[in-house]
Amino acid sequence: MTPALLAITCLLAITLGYSGLCAVSPFGACRKCRGFGYAVRTNRRGRLKRGRACRRCRATGRRIRTGRWLYNRWARTYRAGTAPGAGGTR
Repeated sequence: MTPALLAITCLLAITLGYSGLCAVSPFGACRKCRGFGYAVRTNRRGRLKRGRACRRCRATGRRIRTGRWLYNRWARTYRAGTAPGAGGTR
């Protein structure tokens, strides 16, 4: 197998795998709070204590994956462009 064909095959496998992951699980753990939904702090004794709510995920601990975000944008644009009465000719 040539190196170019091998590279194309690997990229196709990675793309299809990530597309499948976005379809099955569109949300992932928030990278800022690591899925907790809030910042974890320690008190003076060293015990873990709940901190402020995470602003990035709005205290849910979940975020939408980049691939799913792009798909949602594409689908919204497609629906808006092909809606009846959108001004296009038939």
